[in-house]
Amino acid sequence: MKFIETLKNVWKITELKDRIILTLGLLLVYRFGAQVVLPGIDATQLGSLASNTDSGLLGLLNAFTGGAFAKASVFALGIMPYISASIVVQLMGIAIPYLQKLQKEGASGQKKITQITRWLTIGICLVQAPAYLASLPSLMGGTQAFTLGQSGVFYFSSVIILVTGCIFAMWLGEKITDKGVGNGISILIMVGIIANMPLSFAQEFDSAVNQSQGGLIKILIELVIWFAIILASVMLVMAVRKIAVQYARRTASGSYEKSIMGSRQYIPLKLNASGVMPIIFAQAIMFVPGLVGGLDILKDSTVGQWLVANFAGNSMFGLWYNIVFGLLIIVFTYFYTAITVPTNKMADDLKRSGGFIPGIRPGSETSEYLDKIMSQITLPGSIFLALIAVFPAIIVQIMNIQAGWALFFGGTSLLIMVGVAIDTMQQVNSYLLNKHYDGLMKTGKNRKSA
Repeated sequence: MKFIETLKNVWKITELKDRIILTLGLLLVYRFGAQVVLPGIDATQLGSLASNTDSGLLGLLNAFTGGAFAKASVFALGIMPYISASIVVQLMGIAIPYLQKLQKEGASGQKKITQITRWLTIGICLVQAPAYLASLPSLMGGTQAFTLGQSGVFYFSSVIILVTGCIFAMWLGEKITDKGVGNGISILIMVGIIANMPLSFAQEFDSAVNQSQGGLIKILIELVIWFAIILASVMLVMAVRKIAVQYARRTASGSYEKSIMGSRQYIPLKLNASGVMPIIFAQAIMFVPGLVGGLDILKDSTVGQWLVANFAGNSMFGLWYNIVFGLLIIVFTYFYTAITVPTNKMADDLKRSGGFIPGIRPGSETSEYLDKIMSQITLPGSIFLALIAVFPAIIVQIMNIQAGWALFFGGTSLLIMVGVAIDTMQQVNSYLLNKHYDGLMKTGKNRKSA
């Protein structure tokens, strides 16, 4: 088979083989750390914590940490504080001139931004770690799991361990990026998500087959739908609008130079330029209505009770939650695309390199044209993204499947898995093509005859 032959070719490239082995080794270290329980907590008493974090928003957070959140692990915070810090720094770059200056300084500026992100990660960990420890008694239904009590020494040592665990996970991700294959931070998140998949599927299989809730036919239908939604996610991640660009090429002829028309190229504008960020932003906002409804001033009122009923607890599969969730995703898609796709800079760079869009004047008209195109393709992209994000709730209502398994039918989990898999395959593909082998992806061409 061609796929088997491609895998053999991957193993023939020494540098690529070493990178893959290093990546797998560091991932193994990360998964091992996710099983190590915090000192002072009895691992046999964590059943209540696991049951309280198997669905809803806590279930999603537990999925991102690869189950470490429900195990009170040293990696319980996962890599999410680093992701939060990266988002904050990126948004601050819009308003803070110093960060804007660093962004324009190339590699040296990016190095300083990375250092700022690391320090901000530590700050976020110092807030999240005590909050996590304080929530453990309520999530575990008591303090019986705390073998050494809840003294100040326990809290201090546990905060240090949790912060160190997050920083170590961040270091693992950076090492994978530098010396392994793919984006390390994204791969750590993807591996954490995939780690929950076998158990979630086993629970769904047990419910459908052993408890006679649909049988094997239901499982088969679910798998068909799952592969279809994966295909839709791949289309969303890969879809681009190509804008034709013409470059003027200068050539010397005797004692003078003249401009002739160069080859036509394209600017690929992604249908979903914002990735999964709108979903992450929207999920952060979705905590607010439930908290507001639980305030003393509103909790006894009709409005407060309605907010708590529809936006708190396990309401993430409810109707009103997903309507608001989908609308927020559309809004944040426009917002994040506007700040991450610099059409003005693209137009300036195009003008400086002697390129132009046929029929459009270089400069401001080009910027306005690109901005118009981005607005047009962002609308269907945002709606498609919102539909994929709320599809887990749809599949739960239609087929009554397990909440843990439903999370793999869309939303952040599936898009991260698809996006990271495509990015990693493209990197492996580049190694194969450079060595004149067939690539993993369809666009790969055998260049032995070149």
